[in-house]
Amino acid sequence: MDRSEFLYPRGSYRGAVKPENLVFNANLQEFANRVSLISGLQSNGKLTPEESFDQIKSLWKQLKRSKRELGIGQNPFRPTE
Repeated sequence: MDRSEFLYPRGSYRGAVKPENLVFNANLQEFANRVSLISGLQSNGKLTPEESFDQIKSLWKQLKRSKRELGIGQNPFRPTE
């Protein structure tokens, strides 16, 4: 196993295969990995709770922006292919 695969694992995608869904899935997995790292740093005293909160809040805003820009969930009645 490559060190990068160990540090940044990726799950396989099982939803409707559309480019925007695949991109959002990658963004969501990146968000989850970074939140996990921030949580570990805070638990070990390397970050304060405030720093951790601010970093996670920033990541959340990025994820929301990504969802909006990709149009995920904006038209639930659009036919899927």
